[in-house]
Amino acid sequence: MAVHPIDYRYGSEEMRKIWEEENKLQKLLDAEAALARAHAKVGNIPKKSAEVISEKANTKYVKLERVKEIEGEIHHDIMAVVKALSKVCGEHGKYVHLGATSNDIIDTANALLIKDSLEIVLKDLRELRTILKELAKEHKYTVCIGRTHGQHAVPTTYGMKFAIWLDEIQRHIERIEQAKERILVGQMSGAVGTMASFGEKGLHIQRLVMEDLGLKPARISNQIIQRDIYAELVMILALIASTLDKMALEIRNLQRTEILEVSEPFGKKQVGSSTMPHKRNPIRSEKICGLARIIYSNVIPALLNNPLWHERDLTNSSVERVILPETFMLLDEMLKNMKKVLSGLEFFPENIKRNLYLTNNLIMAEPLMLKLTEKGMGRQEAHEIVRQIAMKAFYEKRDLIEVAKENEVVREYLDDRDFKELRPENYIGLAPQIIDGVIQYIEEIEQKEARRS
Repeated sequence: MAVHPIDYRYGSEEMRKIWEEENKLQKLLDAEAALARAHAKVGNIPKKSAEVISEKANTKYVKLERVKEIEGEIHHDIMAVVKALSKVCGEHGKYVHLGATSNDIIDTANALLIKDSLEIVLKDLRELRTILKELAKEHKYTVCIGRTHGQHAVPTTYGMKFAIWLDEIQRHIERIEQAKERILVGQMSGAVGTMASFGEKGLHIQRLVMEDLGLKPARISNQIIQRDIYAELVMILALIASTLDKMALEIRNLQRTEILEVSEPFGKKQVGSSTMPHKRNPIRSEKICGLARIIYSNVIPALLNNPLWHERDLTNSSVERVILPETFMLLDEMLKNMKKVLSGLEFFPENIKRNLYLTNNLIMAEPLMLKLTEKGMGRQEAHEIVRQIAMKAFYEKRDLIEVAKENEVVREYLDDRDFKELRPENYIGLAPQIIDGVIQYIEEIEQKEARRS
């Protein structure tokens, strides 16, 4: 019976298959088979033995149930795999695991699991990038109120919001691609990393194994791949989660009843509350924000796994059995939910405009001040005059521009045409050009990716 929600509620089947016990066993067997092939290439074992070990290093022959049964007897997971594989290989089984230590197999298999998982994450990030790019294009001129400290600031556009997220998603893609060089490494270095068990051919054997598996060989290890590498991986995944958290939080805020400028999609038969039939809750966005908290919490144990006793101990092992699949599965759930939210995002233009004018043009205080300085008034004087006008407009609940028109000092500098220009829609600066710059940058990257593929 399933216990953890990632077994039945969170994450895609595609990601789940990577971290299922049988696939993890297969990756351990892949590492053992690659080691046997490397030994055969350098003349340490017969070629026939490597062929048999490679053929039998498959969960069709090495059954998960049998491995667990052996582990229950000997209390050592990798030796259980070695015994099960050796048995099905008959006389050739004596060459299984030759010269290796457990973490040669574990860490190399982990790298294979991480490699497959990162490809799914990258695929989702690139799809999310496409969605955000199209939203940025579509809403380049959708003028809305910008908010700082939760208060109305000056106008911006929805295209700016989406382009900011778009740029950040691209940075995550770049982070993963750059980090893969450091993260996707395996080892065949024996106990405490000296390769003594492999003799003079140790470096050659390690290189052959990693070339076989599509990984980089570790430059140096002390029986384990150093866990700063795993910590970097988890921190990158947590950083991606923080971006999704940020995006979902903004959507949740913008979906508040009092604001309601956008809303995540709501199905025709969807139920918002068991007691309040009218509710349209942002449940996907809330789930994204909630799951991010778990991923953040996994960063600390990943960091704590780096300092171990002397050449190694086992305190990292139990932790990694939890945080690696959990982090990937939960991030997978978050990414796929964010794609659904943004693909079906609903806009309420009338509310966007209502909120833009909610403060009776108080948000035009800055452009009014700048207009006065443009006409020759000193900046500090203009700031003080506009501040007084803004306070008067606020307390009298009147339009800022109308109050400004009544000010004799302001009238000395501005005429009716100047006042007419002071509209929120006219004060978005270079937002469209900034958005275009981000889109152009992303499209150039997409073209490079397409050429590489």
